[in-house]
Amino acid sequence: MLRDRHIVLGVTGGIAAYKACELVSRLRKQGAEVRVVLTAHACEFVPPLTFETLSGNPASTDTFAARRELEHIALAKWADAFVIAPATANCLAKLAGGIADDLLTTTALAMTAPLLLAPAMNANMWRHPATQANLVALLSRGARTVGPGAGHLACGDDDVGRMAEPAEIVEALAALLAPRRDFAGKRVLVTAGPTVERIDPVRFITNRSSGKMGYAIAEAARDRGAEVALVSGPVALAAPRGVDRVSVESSAQMCEAVLARGEWADVVIQAAAPADFRPAQVAAHKIKKTGAGMTLALENTADIAAELGRRRRDDQVIVIFAAETDDVLANARGKLARKNADMVVANDVTRPDAGFGVDTNAVTLITRDDARALPLMSKREVADGILDRVAELLGARA
Repeated sequence: MLRDRHIVLGVTGGIAAYKACELVSRLRKQGAEVRVVLTAHACEFVPPLTFETLSGNPASTDTFAARRELEHIALAKWADAFVIAPATANCLAKLAGGIADDLLTTTALAMTAPLLLAPAMNANMWRHPATQANLVALLSRGARTVGPGAGHLACGDDDVGRMAEPAEIVEALAALLAPRRDFAGKRVLVTAGPTVERIDPVRFITNRSSGKMGYAIAEAARDRGAEVALVSGPVALAAPRGVDRVSVESSAQMCEAVLARGEWADVVIQAAAPADFRPAQVAAHKIKKTGAGMTLALENTADIAAELGRRRRDDQVIVIFAAETDDVLANARGKLARKNADMVVANDVTRPDAGFGVDTNAVTLITRDDARALPLMSKREVADGILDRVAELLGARA
């Protein structure tokens, strides 16, 4: 897939820069032409001569080096894709802010080719709100990511933050440049995020769902050729390009929106976390704090998954999620049977690196026939893993 493709590889100043050497080698073996741009800090880890030898092309480091052409413009015109591996927290911040103060960031700003980022940093730096906000901004502009993975870090911690392995980056790049279109002609309905159940005009009940998993699924289905509708609760995520997003607030609104589109969809993937309970009465005015405590009466909300399962078409594939804290697989299997679904995606939300609010996940895909565990990976990679299994279920019905 990468034969004769022009790949610009940006290398920033992190210990994972040594992995970029293997990445260049793998890209060359795939038949790609590679040109490498290094930051000054990257040169402290791996000298430019190493990349020149591996790539067969001069390595670029200096915006003001003497040459007949503007290097950043020439690279941007030449590239079919721009990969930055490793992409440090500093690099992500510069890219998000549009800062162009060296050859790598200047090239990035001039680039119109697809951008693939392979983040690598300390776990606390990765989780910092500033880094996550920068990542959201870049993703909203069309950048793609691969990793980071979890494991032993240079600081000695065992946590998330490892740069994706070179083989994973090559695979992600191939998917970016020659994407699968196995969902072309299919209609996919995805739900994402929490719901908000009001107590009074200023208070409400909700949960920790960030919507990241559902949005990753919607984007992956879009990239694989599907027509996608996304019913989303309140989240701090940009609407994916090319996806019909329907914003809702309460579980009742989500139920109405999902059921209205249920007949339309060939595949329904319910990644949202709608509330199971809501206040039995909603106060018209703010409830005042008094010396006495307050008892809040709750009632059940509509069971969206069960109702959709009851109304389903025979040729539909319906996927539900089970966010569990104990007896994960047993609880997920029970939910699969009760909701009349084809597959349940089970994940243990007590894990700090999976579930709510983070960019990685580790799930088990359970059908009536088998259970397949996916290792810890980015939510976008999990999304593609889910769609791979859905494609198999669709194929079995063809």
